[in-house]
Amino acid sequence: MTPRIPFLLGRLEQAYRVHRFWEAADPASFLSNVGQGVRVVVTNGVVGCPSDVMRALPDLGLVAVGGVGLDAVDLTQARERGIQVTTTPDVLTDDVADQALALLLAVSRQLLRGDRYVREGGWERAEELPLTSRVSGKRAGIVGLGRIGKAIAKRLVAMNMRVAYTGRHQQNDQPYRFIPDVLELAHHADVLIVSSAGGNGTRHLVGAQVLQALGPSGILINVARGSVVDESALVGALQGGRLGGAGLDVFADEPHVPVALRALDNVVLAPHAGTRTVEARREMAELVLANIEAFLAGKVLVSPISP
Repeated sequence: MTPRIPFLLGRLEQAYRVHRFWEAADPASFLSNVGQGVRVVVTNGVVGCPSDVMRALPDLGLVAVGGVGLDAVDLTQARERGIQVTTTPDVLTDDVADQALALLLAVSRQLLRGDRYVREGGWERAEELPLTSRVSGKRAGIVGLGRIGKAIAKRLVAMNMRVAYTGRHQQNDQPYRFIPDVLELAHHADVLIVSSAGGNGTRHLVGAQVLQALGPSGILINVARGSVVDESALVGALQGGRLGGAGLDVFADEPHVPVALRALDNVVLAPHAGTRTVEARREMAELVLANIEAFLAGKVLVSPISP
């Protein structure tokens, strides 16, 4: 159980016996002492439920994820043992899409640099401030057109951007251009927005070649998982002027962000904050609770996935 979902812990402790695994000084000993009898793990998409934790819980029947990321959950073991897994889709879609748009605007219009310019007196001293870049009318490429990708696309269309996407397959019910290869999409796009799933299948999907194709005036936005982007290649492209800018909500080794990224003016950094709204976290908590209640009552789960 992780405490990172506000509004949830108190409700859980009112209704159930909660073991605070995240506070354990010796996790292995903790699991050995309390593991038997634990039927539910509540976690988030970043922490997940690793193989060793799952193996230490012989009575586990449900992993309830507050979020949509599953790359940190051992789905193979879950399938083999009949452990059910739930996520909280839809309740966070709009907030993550909003975050992607906010990062795009912040990078292209250099909002943080302008903020510092005003706060530090540069405007009063009539110091030169570089011109920024228009967003409207630009070509956007979306990597992963799931729920969040579709919500991002709608926002971009409203800003008069031309949208294309790539993914595992073409979605014929969508009006956007499908480009099957991420490298080709990067060549096509002025802005590349990553909203795909994490995991081994997408690890470093956006690497040096893709960043090179995006080009010195291109912008990368990542609201998916840090693993999807080759962070070292990203740093090199930004430092070498081969990429125009980046807006990042996720990183390879959270919460550790490379010093090189923090030093760049053309990068906007956020602390994995796509779902950090009061509304999203309340709705997330309610859905986690509803799944737990359904599981313990032997009812159909509200938002199961097929592990």
